[in-house]
Amino acid sequence: MAANLGIQTVGEAKELRGLNLIAAHSHIRGLGIDIERLEPRASSQGLVGQLKARKAAAVILQMVKEGKIAGRAVLMAGPPSTGKTAIAMGIAQSLGQDVPFTMLASSEIYSLEMSKTEALTQAFRKSIGVRIKEESEMIEGEVVEIQIDRSVTGANKQGKLTMKTTDMETIYDLGGKMIDGLSKEKVMAGDVISIDKSTGKITKLGRSYTRSRDYDAMGADTKFVQCPDGELQKRKEVVHTVSLHEIDVINSRTQGFLALFSGDTGEIRAEVRDQINTKVAEWREEGKAEIVPGVLFIDEVHMLDIECFAYINRALEDELAPIVIMASNRADTRIRGTDRQRSVHGLPVDFLDRVVIVPTYPYNQEEIGQIISIRAQEEEVELSADALALLTKIGKETSLRYGSHLITTSNLIAAKRKANVVAIQDVQKAYTLFYDQARSVKFLQEYESKMIGDDGAAEMGLGGPDAMEM
Repeated sequence: MAANLGIQTVGEAKELRGLNLIAAHSHIRGLGIDIERLEPRASSQGLVGQLKARKAAAVILQMVKEGKIAGRAVLMAGPPSTGKTAIAMGIAQSLGQDVPFTMLASSEIYSLEMSKTEALTQAFRKSIGVRIKEESEMIEGEVVEIQIDRSVTGANKQGKLTMKTTDMETIYDLGGKMIDGLSKEKVMAGDVISIDKSTGKITKLGRSYTRSRDYDAMGADTKFVQCPDGELQKRKEVVHTVSLHEIDVINSRTQGFLALFSGDTGEIRAEVRDQINTKVAEWREEGKAEIVPGVLFIDEVHMLDIECFAYINRALEDELAPIVIMASNRADTRIRGTDRQRSVHGLPVDFLDRVVIVPTYPYNQEEIGQIISIRAQEEEVELSADALALLTKIGKETSLRYGSHLITTSNLIAAKRKANVVAIQDVQKAYTLFYDQARSVKFLQEYESKMIGDDGAAEMGLGGPDAMEM
């Protein structure tokens, strides 16, 4: 029996939850739309309300999937806590694995390691995929027998692998590398495997139906497949999707492949990118590759300065450009990097002319209740009807984010009294312990003289009638 290599704490028998941490938008599973009619459902896949914005996002999503548009900019504008980032996350969940989606906070580009334009260029190229097609020779069949001969010292390993299809059977000689690969994949007689001849990569496809009664070699997740037919050696078209940025990094330095994992890519020379663009264009003409325009989502876009907007304005006109979706919660505000220039949403007028704007509106009380209920399910918290009603009222009068934050804190308070369901008194206790924005402002106004101000002065003593008499 194979050893179960898990990390466990000594002296505790608690169930480990793992690394499935609950984030602000971990309950989002998609856009919640009817795919055929592109109509949003009232509440689906974690999204509630915002029907017009989700309808617009569904149209954009469909065009992205069909690869019909690129170099377009969309601005999602609305007050805080109206679901702008949630809709962007829904688009990301709906795109699938092949279409690149890059998420960027505007403050991330202000780095000491690289220039602003370089950071934006890398973000743009991360959002453009290249689907590369190549033919490779594969050996695919059912394993009949594995024979491994080891020397006395154990240094040299040799062996034979017998594989078959429904039409033929062949014996292959094995070297040390292939034997290690078979051992790593735990391949045994009766498994259907695929071997890439160019790389030696072994993939276990499943277990043959003819061995379905071998109960000793079965597990709960065993997948049964038919024994392949025809020749053992076949030519297969393999499709890889990589981003332009990944190609840039690999070709920009000797240890480029390792830089992908460390994240230390540094500045990439323009000459390298030009050569890669030329090569990708050649692949497209030869039919070896195709461009997959992805999505670049820039949150808090009003934090970008005038230089960044000028760069994005030009980058959107490039042949290799993704769809840029931005979010802003600002009204008429000063454009960063200018002295007095103001504009709506903090974007320059010439850049605003290039974008289509999708508005998001504040949620009503019923929608806030549905969102809090969904968040409670995601956090595995059971709320009583009164507690849910109170959290909904708090979310409406303060903010949706504050109401959501009280779910877990109320649950911890309920756990202290050994209750499985959060009651109204638990929410009330959490509300008194943690201030919202309005009560925090009131607290600061009341104790402003005790706080340290801009000049560094503060009243340290009690003062007034309670002052100590010397």
